Amino acid sequence: MYAWIWRRLPGPLAVRAVTALLLVAGVIALLLFVVFPAVEPLLPFGDPTLE
Repeated sequence: MYAWIWRRLPGPLAVRAVTALLLVAGVIALLLFVVFPAVEPLLPFGDPTLE
C-alpha cells in the first residue's frame, strides 16, 4: 500500500518526501482531533472506581 501511494505522489524525491510527511501529519491530526474523541466515550478507561 505504501509503495502504491509513493508511486502516485508527483514530483522528484524531495517533493515526494515533503508530500508524504504532510499526508502522515494529516492522518495523525485526523486521528487526534476527530477519531479518538469520537471513540473515547466508548472506552472503559474513565471509570474512577478502584476495587
